[in-house]
Amino acid sequence: MPEPGLLLDHADGAATATVTISNPAKRNAMTVSMWRELPELLDRLAADPAVRVLVLTGADGTFCAGADIAGLRGQEDPGAAAAVAEEALAAFPKPTIAAIRGFCVGGGCQLAAACDLRFAAYGARFGVTPARLGIVYPASSTRRLVGLVGPSTAKYLLFSAELIDDERALRTGLVDELLPEDVLDGRVAEFAGILASRSQLTQAAAKEFTAMALGADGVADPGRLAHWADQASGSADRAEGVAAFLERRAPRFTWTVEAADTARPARRRHLGNGSTGG
Repeated sequence: MPEPGLLLDHADGAATATVTISNPAKRNAMTVSMWRELPELLDRLAADPAVRVLVLTGADGTFCAGADIAGLRGQEDPGAAAAVAEEALAAFPKPTIAAIRGFCVGGGCQLAAACDLRFAAYGARFGVTPARLGIVYPASSTRRLVGLVGPSTAKYLLFSAELIDDERALRTGLVDELLPEDVLDGRVAEFAGILASRSQLTQAAAKEFTAMALGADGVADPGRLAHWADQASGSADRAEGVAAFLERRAPRFTWTVEAADTARPARRRHLGNGSTGG
C-alpha cells in the first residue's frame, strides 16, 4: 500500500494543476504530515505562472474521509495544521475546483468548502462531523460553511454530524454541479479550461472581494479596494477583452497573479481548538 501523501499532476506549461489526496487505506484521511505539506505545495503552485487553475481531488473513488483519527490519540493534535492548510487553500490566488467522489467528510468537507467551486459525482456523501468527537469547529470554517449553505443547513450538519446525500448537497449549495461518475473528470477539465481562458485580474479581485464579504464584519478594506483599482487601471486586460469581443476572437489576457503585488492575506492560525471534524 502506498504511503499517505499528496500527489501533484502538472505537465510542464499546463494551465491546470491537479492535487490528489492519497491515503487509500483510510479513505484518504489526512495525516498531520499531509496537512503540513499542503500549504507548501500551494505556495509553489501559486508562484508558477503556468498554473491558472487548481483541481483538488481524492484517490481511488473517495475525496477525503477527514482527518486521520489515529492522530488524535498521539501527542500532536492535527487541528492547528489542518486550520493552516484550509486557510492556505482558501487564500490560493487562482481559481480552485474540488472534484468529489465518494465520501467528503470532516476535514475533507473543510477542504472542499475552502475551494472556490465543488463538482461532485452522483453518489457522493457529505458531512461535517466534529460533534461525533467533541471538537469545536473553527470559527473561520463555520463562517465559510454558512456562506455556502446558509445558517440552517450549517447547524443541521454541525449539530447532528449526519451525512447528507448528493442531491441535498446540490440543493443546499454545498455542491455547484452534480454529474455522472464517468462525466465528472471531463467536465472538470472542460470547466478548468474555461477558467484558464478568462481574465486572472477579474478572478483574483473577485476571490478577494468574496472573502471580504464573508468576513467577520463584511466590511471591505479600503486599501485593498484601492489596490485592485490600481491593478485594473494599469492592466491591458479590459482593452484586450473589448477588442477581442468586437473582433470575435479569443482574448489574450496578460495580467497575471505572479506579476502583480497581490499582497495575499497571511494564513490565519486558528487559536484554541482548531481540530477538524474528523
